[in-house]
This record gives sequence, structure tokens and C-alpha cells, in this order.
Amino acid sequence: MIWAILAICPLESGQVECYAPFPVMRFINPKTDFAFKKIFGSNESHAVLISFLNSILYAGQPTIQDLEILNPYQAPKIRGVKSTYLDIKAELATGETVIIEMQVLNVAGFEKRILYNAAKAYSIQLNVGQKYPLLNPVIALTIADFEMFPEIQAIITRFILKEKDYLFDYPVYDLELVFVELPKFQNPLDQLATLTDKWIYFLKHAKDLKAIPSNMSTIPEIQQAFEFANQANLSPEELDELERQNIFIQDQKGAITKATEQGLQQGLQQGLQQGLQQGLQQGRQEGQSETRFEVARRLLLVMSDNEVADITGLNLSEVQSLRQEL
Repeated sequence: MIWAILAICPLESGQVECYAPFPVMRFINPKTDFAFKKIFGSNESHAVLISFLNSILYAGQPTIQDLEILNPYQAPKIRGVKSTYLDIKAELATGETVIIEMQVLNVAGFEKRILYNAAKAYSIQLNVGQKYPLLNPVIALTIADFEMFPEIQAIITRFILKEKDYLFDYPVYDLELVFVELPKFQNPLDQLATLTDKWIYFLKHAKDLKAIPSNMSTIPEIQQAFEFANQANLSPEELDELERQNIFIQDQKGAITKATEQGLQQGLQQGLQQGLQQGLQQGRQEGQSETRFEVARRLLLVMSDNEVADITGLNLSEVQSLRQEL
């Protein structure tokens, strides 16, 4: 391990000193499924997850005192991506269930999958013969590495059931959807004022840091999260799997960008002949369609036909045809 007396943490908005002395570290990217679950979903992650959930759901107030992680992290035994890593699911001491998902790619059907997962977590609580009053609330927390609601500036948004015309709440607050949009968070390291700021900064920038910043090391749970994210504490098998996920994510982002650009270019060319507005609309549609097919081809390398159809929005016969082309 290499030791240094002083380090400058590189940031998008400038450079800020980290505390010294300290070992030079490398941290895994918390935004991958593997890293996110290792940091927040292990048997040792209870205090970390409690602090994180309190920061996002309750503005840093110690509302959550205890919880049980229902599917603790296990090192990968088979090669795969989404099928290998489940979302983190925790039951609070007060009875509520929280399901947490880190989503990097804005794939087709993503919004519907969130609703499906929340409704499923709510409905499976009852066994045959049990009464509806036994149902406990479910909170679906999604951290998105892309903008979902560009029409508003809020980083954290919360959705509950409301009356359509008069906007008053449904009398039972049992389903809540919470979203954190990482690209909207722009606070630099020296302007992290709240626990919420520090946790969101950790998710967005941990992989770029070389040491634990002094203004974050004072939070024991964040200090522990950095320790979980330290590459020096990972096995060779875990590092290999992490690298596979990083490559996979970058490939998918590149495929989406390329297909969208190609679709827009085709639409612009046709727009010169049929009218600019019509061409732009067609280009967007063709780009989105080609994006789904390109993403599906890549997902077929690690997922079943049904899983690919669910994620991309393609029908099963289209996915099966793509499978035959591989």
C-alpha cells in the first residue's frame, strides 16, 4: 500500500484537499449493481443502510432505528449482470418494506418495472386467509444515473396516490415511489451541507476520489461505506466481476448513444424531402426502435429471452428472432 502525506481530490468543480496522512485508495463505482449491493446490502451494512435511508427518505433525521436486510449480499457465483444481483430489500423495525434499486441505463419499460416491483412487494405480504389490515407500507427507492423528470429541478421526488382532479391524498399511504436523479446534483465537495448531500455525493463521485474527504470522514457510516468500496478489500473474483459490469454498462451507453444518433440522422435526411418536422419525429422513433434492438442483442448474452423482452419492451418473438441471429 502506498502512503502519502497530502492528496488533492480531483473534482469536476475544482480541487479540494483530503485529510492527511492517509493511504492512497481506489474506490469501486457505487453505481454498479455489484458495488451498490456490496456497500449497502451485506450483513455488515445495517448501520450504513440505515444512515443512507434516513438521509434520502427523512432528510437526515434518525427516523429509522433498525432494519433487517432481507437478501444480504453474496459474492457472485455465476456470470451475469442483472439476473445475478437482486435489488436490496429491507424491512424496517416499524414494519415497512423498502426496496432499493440503482439504475444506470434508461431502458424501455423501466417506469413500469418500478410500479410492478412495488406492487409485487406489497401483495406478497399476505398468505392465504390473512386479512388486508395486515399489509404494511412499501417504499420503492430508485437511484437513477439519468434524468427522469427534466421538467423539474428537484433531485429527490416522491409519488403517492392522489385523487385525479382535486389532488387530495388516498386515505392509505401504503405505496410510495421515491426517485433520486444523480445528474441533477451539482454540489462541490466543499459545499456539502447535509447528510443527504454527502450520501448523494458518495454515490456520484466515490470512484473519482483517492482518499476519504475530511468533511465526510466524520460520519461513521459514510466512513464504513468507503471501507466497503475500497478496492483493496475485494477478492480477485469480485474485482473481475466488477470490471465486467463496468464494461457492460459502458457498452450499453455507447450503443444507445450511437443508435439514437443514427436514427436522428436518418430522420433529418428524410426531413429534407418530406418536411423538417416530420423527419425529426420519424428520426426519434427510428432511433428509439433501433436502440431497443441493439440493447436487446447485448442483453441476450447474459439474460433469458423473457428478461430481455421485459426490459426492452420488445415482444417475445422479436427477442427470439434476435437470439437466432447471434
